[in-house]
Amino acid sequence: MVRGIRPHVVGRTITAFRRCRCLCRPMLVEPIAPQVNRRVKGQVISHIRRRAKRVILELEQGGGFVIEPRMTGLMLLTDPPTVEHLRVEWALGGAGDYRSLWFWDRRGLGTVRLLTAEQLAVLDGVSRLGKDALEMQVADWQIFAKATRRPLKVALLDQKLVAGIGNLYASEILHLAGISPLRGADTLKASELARLAVATLEVLQLAILHEGSTLSDGTYRNVLNQSGSYQNAHRVYDREGEPCPTCKVRRRGTILRIVQSQRSTFLCGSRIRENSDGEQKCPEYDLLPRR
Repeated sequence: MVRGIRPHVVGRTITAFRRCRCLCRPMLVEPIAPQVNRRVKGQVISHIRRRAKRVILELEQGGGFVIEPRMTGLMLLTDPPTVEHLRVEWALGGAGDYRSLWFWDRRGLGTVRLLTAEQLAVLDGVSRLGKDALEMQVADWQIFAKATRRPLKVALLDQKLVAGIGNLYASEILHLAGISPLRGADTLKASELARLAVATLEVLQLAILHEGSTLSDGTYRNVLNQSGSYQNAHRVYDREGEPCPTCKVRRRGTILRIVQSQRSTFLCGSRIRENSDGEQKCPEYDLLPRR
Protein backbone atom coordinates (compact mmCIF):
# COMPACT_ATOMS: atom_id res chain seq x y z
CA MET A 1 0.00 0.00 0.00
CA VAL A 2 2.67 2.51 1.05
CA ARG A 3 4.96 1.66 -1.85
CA GLY A 4 2.15 2.15 -4.31
CA ILE A 5 1.14 5.53 -2.92
CA ARG A 6 4.58 7.06 -2.26
CA PRO A 7 5.65 8.09 -5.79
CA HIS A 8 2.31 9.78 -6.44
CA VAL A 9 1.81 11.81 -3.24
CA VAL A 10 5.21 12.78 -1.80
CA GLY A 11 5.93 16.38 -2.72
CA ARG A 12 2.27 17.11 -3.52
CA THR A 13 0.28 19.86 -1.80
CA ILE A 14 -2.95 19.11 0.07
CA THR A 15 -5.48 21.56 -1.35
CA ALA A 16 -8.38 20.20 0.70
CA PHE A 17 -9.31 17.49 3.18
CA ARG A 18 -12.90 16.32 3.46
CA ARG A 19 -15.11 13.51 4.64
CA CYS A 20 -17.06 11.88 1.85
CA ARG A 21 -20.83 11.61 2.05
CA CYS A 22 -21.37 8.08 3.35
CA LEU A 23 -24.58 6.63 4.76
CA CYS A 24 -22.84 3.55 6.17
CA ARG A 25 -21.39 3.08 9.63
CA PRO A 26 -19.33 6.23 10.39
CA MET A 27 -15.60 5.82 10.87
CA LEU A 28 -13.38 7.74 13.25
CA VAL A 29 -11.72 10.93 11.98
CA GLU A 30 -9.86 13.02 14.59
CA PRO A 31 -10.15 15.93 14.92
CA ILE A 32 -13.32 16.64 12.97
CA ALA A 33 -12.83 17.12 9.23
CA PRO A 34 -13.28 20.93 9.09
CA GLN A 35 -10.55 21.38 11.71
CA VAL A 36 -8.28 18.98 9.85
CA ASN A 37 -8.86 20.88 6.62
CA ARG A 38 -7.92 24.20 8.21
CA ARG A 39 -4.71 22.74 9.62
CA VAL A 40 -3.46 20.92 6.54
CA LYS A 41 -4.71 22.98 3.58
CA GLY A 42 -1.66 24.18 1.67
CA GLN A 43 0.75 21.80 3.39
CA VAL A 44 3.11 19.56 1.43
CA ILE A 45 3.29 15.80 1.99
CA SER A 46 6.96 15.21 2.78
CA HIS A 47 7.04 11.46 3.41
CA ILE A 48 4.87 8.36 3.64
CA ARG A 49 5.81 5.31 5.63
CA ARG A 50 4.43 2.26 7.38
CA ARG A 51 4.41 1.55 11.11
CA ALA A 52 3.18 -2.02 11.50
CA LYS A 53 -0.31 -1.94 9.94
CA ARG A 54 -0.57 1.84 10.08
CA VAL A 55 0.10 4.25 7.21
CA ILE A 56 1.80 7.48 8.29
CA LEU A 57 1.52 10.51 6.00
CA GLU A 58 4.05 13.09 7.20
CA LEU A 59 3.68 16.81 6.48
CA GLU A 60 6.48 19.24 5.65
CA GLN A 61 5.60 21.63 8.48
CA GLY A 62 5.54 18.82 11.06
CA GLY A 63 3.08 16.22 12.24
CA GLY A 64 0.98 14.13 9.93
CA PHE A 65 -1.82 11.65 9.45
CA VAL A 66 -1.93 8.20 11.00
CA ILE A 67 -4.27 5.92 9.06
CA GLU A 68 -5.30 2.51 10.38
CA PRO A 69 -7.00 0.48 7.62
CA ARG A 70 -8.11 -2.26 10.03
CA MET A 71 -10.08 -5.09 8.39
CA THR A 72 -11.35 -3.56 5.13
CA GLY A 73 -9.74 -0.14 4.74
CA LEU A 74 -7.95 0.77 1.51
CA MET A 75 -5.85 3.71 0.36
CA LEU A 76 -6.66 4.46 -3.27
CA LEU A 77 -5.53 6.78 -6.03
CA THR A 78 -8.19 5.86 -8.57
CA ASP A 79 -11.78 4.65 -8.82
CA PRO A 80 -12.91 2.79 -5.67
CA PRO A 81 -14.52 -0.67 -5.53
CA THR A 82 -17.78 1.09 -4.49
CA VAL A 83 -18.49 4.82 -4.34
CA GLU A 84 -20.78 4.53 -1.31
CA HIS A 85 -17.93 3.32 0.92
CA LEU A 86 -15.56 6.22 0.22
CA ARG A 87 -14.73 7.83 3.56
CA VAL A 88 -12.04 10.51 3.23
CA GLU A 89 -10.43 12.51 0.42
CA TRP A 90 -7.12 14.34 0.31
CA ALA A 91 -7.32 16.63 -2.74
CA LEU A 92 -3.84 17.05 -4.22
CA GLY A 93 -2.27 19.96 -6.06
CA GLY A 94 0.93 20.09 -8.06
CA ALA A 95 2.21 17.85 -10.83
CA GLY A 96 1.06 14.26 -10.73
CA ASP A 97 -1.10 11.64 -12.41
CA TYR A 98 -3.79 11.60 -9.71
CA ARG A 99 -5.76 14.50 -8.26
CA SER A 100 -6.86 12.82 -5.02
CA LEU A 101 -5.86 10.25 -2.44
CA TRP A 102 -8.84 8.38 -0.99
CA PHE A 103 -9.57 6.24 2.04
CA TRP A 104 -12.21 3.58 1.36
CA ASP A 105 -13.64 1.28 4.02
CA ARG A 106 -16.59 -1.06 3.58
CA ARG A 107 -17.08 -1.78 7.28
CA GLY A 108 -16.04 1.57 8.73
CA LEU A 109 -13.56 0.09 11.19
CA GLY A 110 -10.60 2.14 10.01
CA THR A 111 -9.42 5.39 11.58
CA VAL A 112 -7.78 8.60 10.31
CA ARG A 113 -6.05 10.82 12.87
CA LEU A 114 -4.11 14.04 12.40
CA LEU A 115 -1.29 14.27 14.95
CA THR A 116 1.08 17.08 15.85
CA ALA A 117 4.83 16.54 15.51
CA GLU A 118 5.02 15.91 19.25
CA GLN A 119 2.22 13.35 19.17
CA LEU A 120 3.81 11.61 16.19
CA ALA A 121 7.13 11.42 18.04
CA VAL A 122 5.36 9.83 21.01
CA LEU A 123 3.70 7.31 18.70
CA ASP A 124 7.09 6.36 17.28
CA GLY A 125 9.01 6.34 20.54
CA VAL A 126 6.56 5.09 23.14
CA SER A 127 4.26 3.02 20.97
CA ARG A 128 2.73 -0.10 22.42
CA LEU A 129 3.48 -1.87 19.17
CA GLY A 130 6.14 -4.54 19.12
CA LYS A 131 9.08 -4.53 16.74
CA ASP A 132 8.18 -4.59 13.06
CA ALA A 133 8.11 -8.16 11.71
CA LEU A 134 10.37 -7.23 8.79
CA GLU A 135 13.01 -6.02 11.26
CA MET A 136 12.90 -9.03 13.60
CA GLN A 137 16.18 -10.93 14.06
CA VAL A 138 16.58 -14.31 15.73
CA ALA A 139 17.41 -12.61 19.03
CA ASP A 140 14.14 -10.66 18.79
CA TRP A 141 12.21 -13.88 18.19
CA GLN A 142 13.85 -15.36 21.29
CA ILE A 143 12.52 -12.42 23.34
CA PHE A 144 9.12 -12.88 21.70
CA ALA A 145 9.02 -16.59 22.62
CA LYS A 146 9.83 -15.90 26.26
CA ALA A 147 7.05 -13.32 26.52
CA THR A 148 4.03 -15.60 26.21
CA ARG A 149 2.78 -19.16 26.67
CA ARG A 150 -0.06 -18.71 24.20
CA PRO A 151 -0.33 -20.82 21.01
CA LEU A 152 2.18 -19.50 18.50
CA LYS A 153 -0.37 -18.49 15.85
CA VAL A 154 -2.32 -16.46 18.41
CA ALA A 155 0.86 -14.80 19.68
CA LEU A 156 1.91 -13.78 16.16
CA LEU A 157 -1.27 -11.72 15.84
CA ASP A 158 -0.57 -9.77 19.03
CA GLN A 159 0.76 -6.46 17.71
CA LYS A 160 2.26 -5.69 21.12
CA LEU A 161 4.62 -8.64 20.68
CA VAL A 162 5.43 -8.34 16.98
CA ALA A 163 3.94 -5.74 14.66
CA GLY A 164 2.72 -6.22 11.12
CA ILE A 165 1.67 -9.88 10.83
CA GLY A 166 -1.95 -10.45 9.86
CA ASN A 167 -4.02 -13.60 10.17
CA LEU A 168 -3.45 -14.80 6.61
CA TYR A 169 0.32 -14.38 6.76
CA ALA A 170 0.62 -16.06 10.16
CA SER A 171 -0.68 -19.35 8.71
CA GLU A 172 1.63 -19.03 5.71
CA ILE A 173 4.67 -18.25 7.84
CA LEU A 174 4.15 -21.16 10.22
CA HIS A 175 3.59 -23.66 7.43
CA LEU A 176 6.77 -22.55 5.65
CA ALA A 177 8.70 -22.67 8.94
CA GLY A 178 7.35 -26.15 9.71
CA ILE A 179 6.04 -25.15 13.14
CA SER A 180 2.59 -25.98 14.43
CA PRO A 181 0.24 -23.05 15.09
CA LEU A 182 -0.81 -24.98 18.22
CA ARG A 183 2.62 -24.87 19.81
CA GLY A 184 3.06 -22.76 22.90
CA ALA A 185 5.32 -19.89 21.88
CA ASP A 186 7.50 -20.49 24.92
CA THR A 187 8.27 -24.09 23.84
CA LEU A 188 10.13 -23.19 20.65
CA LYS A 189 13.71 -24.36 20.30
CA ALA A 190 16.52 -22.18 18.92
CA SER A 191 16.46 -23.96 15.56
CA GLU A 192 12.72 -23.38 15.24
CA LEU A 193 13.07 -19.69 16.05
CA ALA A 194 15.70 -19.43 13.32
CA ARG A 195 13.28 -21.05 10.84
CA LEU A 196 10.54 -18.69 12.00
CA ALA A 197 12.77 -15.67 11.33
CA VAL A 198 13.59 -16.83 7.81
CA ALA A 199 10.02 -17.79 6.95
CA THR A 200 8.63 -14.47 8.18
CA LEU A 201 10.93 -12.48 5.90
CA GLU A 202 10.28 -14.75 2.92
CA VAL A 203 6.49 -14.65 3.21
CA LEU A 204 6.17 -10.94 3.92
CA GLN A 205 8.64 -9.84 1.26
CA LEU A 206 6.95 -12.02 -1.35
CA ALA A 207 3.54 -10.68 -0.32
CA ILE A 208 4.81 -7.11 -0.75
CA LEU A 209 6.22 -7.99 -4.16
CA HIS A 210 2.83 -9.37 -5.23
CA GLU A 211 0.94 -6.42 -3.67
CA GLY A 212 -0.95 -8.50 -1.13
CA SER A 213 -3.70 -11.09 -1.38
CA THR A 214 -7.15 -10.54 -2.88
CA LEU A 215 -9.43 -13.34 -1.70
CA SER A 216 -12.81 -14.48 -3.01
CA ASP A 217 -14.62 -11.60 -1.27
CA GLY A 218 -12.56 -9.17 -3.36
CA THR A 219 -12.10 -6.80 -0.41
CA TYR A 220 -8.38 -6.15 -0.68
CA ARG A 221 -7.24 -4.02 -3.63
CA ASN A 222 -4.02 -2.14 -4.30
CA VAL A 223 -3.87 1.65 -4.61
CA LEU A 224 -5.00 1.50 -8.25
CA ASN A 225 -8.03 -0.66 -7.35
CA GLN A 226 -6.41 -3.77 -8.83
CA SER A 227 -6.23 -7.21 -7.25
CA GLY A 228 -3.11 -8.34 -5.47
CA SER A 229 -1.65 -11.63 -6.67
CA TYR A 230 -0.10 -13.24 -3.58
CA GLN A 231 -3.18 -15.43 -3.18
CA ASN A 232 -1.81 -17.45 -6.11
CA ALA A 233 1.24 -18.30 -3.99
CA HIS A 234 -0.64 -19.34 -0.84
CA ARG A 235 0.54 -22.66 0.52
CA VAL A 236 -2.29 -23.21 3.00
CA TYR A 237 -4.46 -20.14 3.58
CA ASP A 238 -7.98 -20.44 2.16
CA ARG A 239 -7.07 -23.83 0.64
CA GLU A 240 -9.12 -26.08 2.90
CA GLY A 241 -9.58 -29.55 1.39
CA GLU A 242 -6.72 -29.18 -1.08
CA PRO A 243 -3.56 -31.35 -1.01
CA CYS A 244 -0.76 -30.02 1.14
CA PRO A 245 1.93 -28.63 -1.21
CA THR A 246 4.65 -29.83 1.18
CA CYS A 247 3.73 -33.51 1.60
CA LYS A 248 1.42 -34.20 -1.37
CA VAL A 249 4.09 -36.49 -2.86
CA ARG A 250 3.28 -38.93 -0.06
CA ARG A 251 -0.44 -38.45 -0.71
CA ARG A 252 -1.03 -37.90 2.98
CA GLY A 253 -1.75 -34.28 3.69
CA THR A 254 -4.92 -32.30 3.15
CA ILE A 255 -5.23 -28.69 4.23
CA LEU A 256 -7.51 -28.24 7.25
CA ARG A 257 -9.10 -25.17 8.75
CA ILE A 258 -9.23 -24.81 12.51
CA VAL A 259 -10.27 -21.85 14.66
CA GLN A 260 -7.95 -20.14 17.14
CA SER A 261 -9.16 -17.12 19.10
CA GLN A 262 -12.06 -16.75 16.66
CA ARG A 263 -9.73 -16.53 13.64
CA SER A 264 -9.23 -19.12 10.92
CA THR A 265 -5.98 -21.06 10.89
CA PHE A 266 -5.00 -23.26 7.95
CA LEU A 267 -2.50 -26.11 8.22
CA CYS A 268 -1.69 -29.57 6.91
CA GLY A 269 -4.07 -32.20 8.33
CA SER A 270 -1.45 -34.95 8.35
CA ARG A 271 0.29 -33.04 11.10
CA ILE A 272 -2.63 -33.06 13.53
CA ARG A 273 -3.73 -35.75 15.95
CA GLU A 274 -5.47 -35.80 19.29
CA ASN A 275 -4.10 -37.14 22.51
CA SER A 276 -6.15 -38.99 25.12
CA ASP A 277 -7.36 -35.68 26.56
CA GLY A 278 -8.65 -34.49 23.19
CA GLU A 279 -5.89 -31.89 22.87
CA GLN A 280 -4.69 -31.36 19.32
CA LYS A 281 -1.08 -32.39 18.76
CA CYS A 282 1.21 -32.09 15.80
CA PRO A 283 3.71 -34.99 15.65
CA GLU A 284 5.56 -34.01 12.47
CA TYR A 285 6.24 -30.57 13.95
CA ASP A 286 7.92 -32.12 17.02
CA LEU A 287 5.43 -30.68 19.50
CA LEU A 288 7.03 -30.25 22.90
CA PRO A 289 5.02 -30.87 26.09
CA ARG A 290 3.89 -27.91 28.13
CA ARG A 291 6.13 -26.93 31.01
